[in-house]
Amino acid sequence: MELKHQTTVTLAEVAEAAGVGESTVSRVLRNHGSFSGKTRDRVMAAVEKLGYVPNRIAGTLASTGSRLVAFVIPSLSNIVFPDVLRGASAILEENRYQAVFSVTDYDPEKEEALAAAMLAWRPAAVMLAGYEHTDGTVKMLRASGCRIVEMLDVDGEALDIAVGFSNRAAGRESATFLLKRNYRRIGYVGHDLNRDTRAGKRFFSFCETLGAHGAPLVDHEILAGASSVENGRLGLERLLARTPNLEAVYFSNDDMALGGYFHCLARGISIPSQLAIFGYNGLDIGRATPQPLSTIRTPRVATGQAAARLVVTNAPPQVVDLGFELIEGATA
Repeated sequence: MELKHQTTVTLAEVAEAAGVGESTVSRVLRNHGSFSGKTRDRVMAAVEKLGYVPNRIAGTLASTGSRLVAFVIPSLSNIVFPDVLRGASAILEENRYQAVFSVTDYDPEKEEALAAAMLAWRPAAVMLAGYEHTDGTVKMLRASGCRIVEMLDVDGEALDIAVGFSNRAAGRESATFLLKRNYRRIGYVGHDLNRDTRAGKRFFSFCETLGAHGAPLVDHEILAGASSVENGRLGLERLLARTPNLEAVYFSNDDMALGGYFHCLARGISIPSQLAIFGYNGLDIGRATPQPLSTIRTPRVATGQAAARLVVTNAPPQVVDLGFELIEGATA
């Protein structure tokens, strides 16, 4: 039996099946403009019968106002960014915007290439993580004519809109918390600070605060690549092998801190009497461990929501600091 090549159902075919014009079908599918309930029922019945899939990208490019919002984010393996996307997508969907995203793997050159690819679609907005971009990326964004939203940081100069919290303040408060608990021999375990510039800001602010109080950082272990539970465990193992008499360890995030926690469980190191552990992000899993993780909880979903609202309302350029919450936990 000869198989027929399956062709794409067109808007014109839906219009013919529904007995209406193509513009009416377009209004119904966008849920925008005037049409009767009966007309909507006829159009949707034709869509279902024919299996029509609207070409949202083509519709966006053909319209005078783009409904695309492009996200250029560092990672999907780190729960931070899916949380931001979850918050933003709910607001965008309510307002009939379409989110598209790409992942840079914390590579600024890749961010530049992906930003260029996204801007080619003429989106309504581009949302990125942090303030640190290549000169090429900044030039493209400034010349794009679309809204630019930099998320998860407020320590810098925004191109247009920024929504997040101060990473420097988070590092400072983390150090202050440990110092108030009378920890003086403090170490650090983290991942690539050159790529994750927000983690770098926290680290340097943490070290400055310790030094200002006469208790400089004793030792640190920085692992190449992305953060992970495995790297957190390996990093603490290396750090303690080199500097066994530490009293507390600050981790670049909760993933790494949980790895350190598991290392202590495996080696019989009592937490926090023998070693205190402090993280960053306030992940749900950190509250579910036998000893809830001491950490800083960041408003990741709220960041996405606020960023999306500013885009859909065409808000003026501004910086929105949502703050963070220090969680005392039981590991420090």
